Amino acid sequence: METPAPKTPNVWRWIPSLYFCQGIPYVVVMTLAVVMYKNLKVSNTDIALYTSWLYLPWVIKPLWSPLVELFRTKRFWIVSLQIGIGGALAAVALTLPGPAYFQASLAVFWLLAFSSATHDIAADGFYLLAMPPHRQAAFVGVRSTFYRMATLSGQGGLVYLAGYLAQTLGSFTQAWSIVFLVLAVFFLLAGLYHFFVLPKPAADRAAPRTGQLWSDFARVFVLFFKKPGIGAALGFLLLYRFAESQALKLVTPFLLDGRDVGGLGLTTQQVGLVYGTVGVAALTIGGILGGWIISVYGLKRLLWPMILAMNLPNLVFIYLALVQPSSVVLISSLLAVEQFGYGFGFAAYLLYMIMIARGENQTAHYAICTGFMALGMMLPGMGAGWIQDQLGYVKFFMWVLIATIPSFAATALIKIEPGFGKKTTQLP
Repeated sequence: METPAPKTPNVWRWIPSLYFCQGIPYVVVMTLAVVMYKNLKVSNTDIALYTSWLYLPWVIKPLWSPLVELFRTKRFWIVSLQIGIGGALAAVALTLPGPAYFQASLAVFWLLAFSSATHDIAADGFYLLAMPPHRQAAFVGVRSTFYRMATLSGQGGLVYLAGYLAQTLGSFTQAWSIVFLVLAVFFLLAGLYHFFVLPKPAADRAAPRTGQLWSDFARVFVLFFKKPGIGAALGFLLLYRFAESQALKLVTPFLLDGRDVGGLGLTTQQVGLVYGTVGVAALTIGGILGGWIISVYGLKRLLWPMILAMNLPNLVFIYLALVQPSSVVLISSLLAVEQFGYGFGFAAYLLYMIMIARGENQTAHYAICTGFMALGMMLPGMGAGWIQDQLGYVKFFMWVLIATIPSFAATALIKIEPGFGKKTTQLP
């Protein structure tokens, strides 16, 4: 009689919290820093110049991802980095009252960005090790959902809290110091929580080394770029979100801009409702459904329906720009359709990265994939504002629809393993 497999730890105890913690530092560096410096009267030129560079660690994190693979366990890195992130957040709070707060806080944000990018490497690697393949597919929507919830908690809840405290205390410096101290305490508690609840998979161990650090380091990259079909895979990673990366940069300005310049003229509160509440609910449902349906039918069968679901809903922006409806209910409904499609289609992208990363050094290889993903978002998004300024909103969203063509072309060139992501009857 076959011995039953050991019971799998309850993944709901750690996947939501782990990916919520992964999202918070990113939104702190990329969004809260901008709002904070604006509140503290830093010039737009300095804000744009210096905070843009803070994105760099996520783009280049593959360069040090082999170190996470070669030293200690991913579990160790996760807990240690969450405590370190808590310390960095506390340091931001302490720098703000000082005379050179801008330079000092920027230095700490750099440390925070590198710590967060390294935490991403460890967390994603741990997910691959702790979850059997069919469960990876089923939970890919859950992890992306909680990451997005962290983003919205930062953009909405923490910004609102800072504004409320500033109004109460009469000082943005004190308000933001309190916000960052709250975040610091949260991350110290999160590190303690994950120390106890994260499982200890047998596969979570340092990769074997030959004794030559630099040769081991280089070997990780060589093995990645020697994977079969890697050229087509990299094209897919860079181009799958080519259109969406441009649209995302302009959605909020489009909703807020006045009707005289082609926008919808919504208030900030209305944007929070239609995009931050209804839109997020649709995104969440789409992401969870996407992960679940892949686990039923497999990625190969679902890839084309998912890329269509991700790109075709961009048509709603053309309609909104042409008609400029005033009904909040109609705008909410159309944005819900677009966000549902985005969440549904993005599940395929995440699972494809998991497929590419499998094998030896999968933690570092997944980090390389996410580096190309970040590059694919950063480069098209950088020029999106200029394109919109030249074309106006209607023609810009038409351009976004045309920009889906490279995504479809890249998808046609890749190969998906039959049955990958599909739930089997095999025991984990």
